[in-house]
Amino acid sequence: MIKRDLFDVPADVTYLNCANMAPRLRAVSNAGNDALGSMATPWRIRSADWFAGAERLRALAARVMGADADGVALVPAASYGIAIAAANVPITRGQSIVLLDQEFPSNVYAWRDLAAARGARIITVDRSTDAVLAAIADTTAVVTVPNCHWTDGTIIDLERVAARTREVGAALVIDASQSLGAYPIDVSRIQPDFLVAVGYKWLLGPYGLGYLYVAPRWRENGAPLERSWLTRRGSEDFSRLVDYTDDYRAGARRFDAGEFPQFYLVPMACAALEQILAWGIDEIHRELSALTGRLQGGAGHFVGLKRAGGVPASLTADLAREQIYVSVRGDSIRVAPHLHNDVTDIDRLIAVLARHPD
Repeated sequence: MIKRDLFDVPADVTYLNCANMAPRLRAVSNAGNDALGSMATPWRIRSADWFAGAERLRALAARVMGADADGVALVPAASYGIAIAAANVPITRGQSIVLLDQEFPSNVYAWRDLAAARGARIITVDRSTDAVLAAIADTTAVVTVPNCHWTDGTIIDLERVAARTREVGAALVIDASQSLGAYPIDVSRIQPDFLVAVGYKWLLGPYGLGYLYVAPRWRENGAPLERSWLTRRGSEDFSRLVDYTDDYRAGARRFDAGEFPQFYLVPMACAALEQILAWGIDEIHRELSALTGRLQGGAGHFVGLKRAGGVPASLTADLAREQIYVSVRGDSIRVAPHLHNDVTDIDRLIAVLARHPD
């Protein structure tokens, strides 16, 4: 199911770096161009248009997650969603927060601050499901993990972790930025408290717009980061905005970032999610797994290739000369294809790696 013609990737480029930023779908570019054109005539934008696009996007994101639309908030970054989670989960002195070793910083700093403020402990564990499970105890307040480690693709079994987290009454927070859209995730099965994902990686959308799933128990009384007028009940009626209210719009909408209508970005994000849903996430994952499976130890939508002596500068320079684009993260060469790639791209990478055996 190679779809290179749908992406704006030159024929002589081997781009294997979707875990950093997705290549642009032509449909996403077209949606952005159309949006720019419509914004040139703001007198044609009605008050209802401030919400319609966002609601369409919210529903699409919910389908990708296996969630309900009322449970999705529109956020600008993973760090924003993590900050919402940290502002709401209960934690007291002596309790602990479980993190993975070398977790992405967006899922670290907020928890460090919260632990310091509440007298709690950060427990950092190895990148494995068993290590996470072993760290969860009666004193655990929060387990905050990805299901796919950002440096090397290590998978955490979220359903097992979720079951254990519920047993001890802790909150489960998931950063799905490196998996949602390319790895099957169903929040109705996992039942996290919060799950966040950026939109510009595996969701193939624009930078600056992501998604936060919020469990039902946080939707009615949860504390948002902002006090935006757009998130208030009745804000669709612009003639009554001076009738101030303490009530929020339904569900997770109270957690939407200010200016969530994002007239440029929302149509682009909708085009991206519509394409992902048309392909099917299970099928995307099968196709990408077939590509990474050609690499030693490869499996899944992306893989980290370990180098015993680290990644030499000569290798990265050689890859650049060949216009092969991957990422170096920690001690891993991160290979992250998408449906614009085929076996030829993987074989080109393998040929360069073979020139640097050590």
